[in-house]
Amino acid sequence: MKFKKLKDPILYDGSQIEPMWALKNFNIKGSSLISWVGPMNLEKDEIIDYEDVGLDIKSDEMLHLMVEHFDCQPADLRLCYHRQRLLVTIIKDILEEMGLDIQRNGDDLFLGQGKLSVSIATCSASSMKIHFGINLTTAGTPDEVNTACLRDWIKGLDKKTALQIAEKIFKSYKMELNSIEEDIFKTRVF
Repeated sequence: MKFKKLKDPILYDGSQIEPMWALKNFNIKGSSLISWVGPMNLEKDEIIDYEDVGLDIKSDEMLHLMVEHFDCQPADLRLCYHRQRLLVTIIKDILEEMGLDIQRNGDDLFLGQGKLSVSIATCSASSMKIHFGINLTTAGTPDEVNTACLRDWIKGLDKKTALQIAEKIFKSYKMELNSIEEDIFKTRVF
């Protein structure tokens, strides 16, 4: 699995969830996790979670993680959601190691009473995709949603530090996936 930190901010507009985005834009072949800091604004026709249709999903600045897996053909939506929950649990653990009191409900993370993150998992014919975004600021988030952000709890959090958190998330996620593979290789089945 490959990892890339993008230095320049890009707007997460939903197009990044399309299959082979990393290959088309960065010539990264195979499974990957791409991270960057930037705004988010999903147009209504880009929302793929039917429960979110009609909602504003936006923020002025988030840490974005875009995961793509090619190891299961055809792609498996159930496995993709399992991996999403593994990723969310890893992120929760890492933020708690930094002293934050994080609550998890499904694929959502909360800090205090505010929603800290957004996430979606989906599949194409060739790959499984996960987007996970963490609010760095509450500026630009929808008025009707009580949101939280990392900058209110981690003083001096800048883009460089946010991307270092993303790298730590990637290393832990990759380690868990590798550990699962190793367990499969050493297990006798009947």
